[in-house]
Amino acid sequence: MAFKIISGLVNGVKGGVTAALSGAADVGSATVDAVRDVTVKTLKETGEFVEQGIDVPASIVEGAISGVAAVGTSVVSAVKGVVNGSVQGFMQAGGKQEDAVGGAVGQAVHSSAQVGEDIASTAIEAVKGAIEGVGQVGGDTASALRQAVSAALNAAKDISDDAYNAVADSLKAGIDGAASIVDELKLKK
Repeated sequence: MAFKIISGLVNGVKGGVTAALSGAADVGSATVDAVRDVTVKTLKETGEFVEQGIDVPASIVEGAISGVAAVGTSVVSAVKGVVNGSVQGFMQAGGKQEDAVGGAVGQAVHSSAQVGEDIASTAIEAVKGAIEGVGQVGGDTASALRQAVSAALNAAKDISDDAYNAVADSLKAGIDGAASIVDELKLKK
């Protein structure tokens, strides 16, 4: 599923994340807070975005990944924090968990493919980030696992059959509880 990227939101998030991470001693740990804070601030200033659903967290992830790349950090190493912060910020601004998880994880996988990063590793980190983000705002982590695995697989399926198989295998091996979800979703494929 391709997302309708909201360019104004992408650019605002990219600028905010780049500014927040420039000069940070530990970019990895600063990423969650930077993305969450920029997301909350941006969505509160322009409240109409939350109503646009799944495209909003996808746009946030696109902007945040661009911001992270602008300060010279690898996408795979930062994606967990980017997804975590995006999910937290979107949900804190009133967005639905399903939209937050689906948009953030799906776009993380798409973005990693666009920049030539390891899609399977990105999927694992994105799923972990989504579950942590949902947990930190008091959401339902069990349903977040299912939503995140499904979003990662759907995004990989859009890329290629090889990408789908690589993501399915990596999620089964790298995420507790994902194997049964992957198997169930493969049956429906």
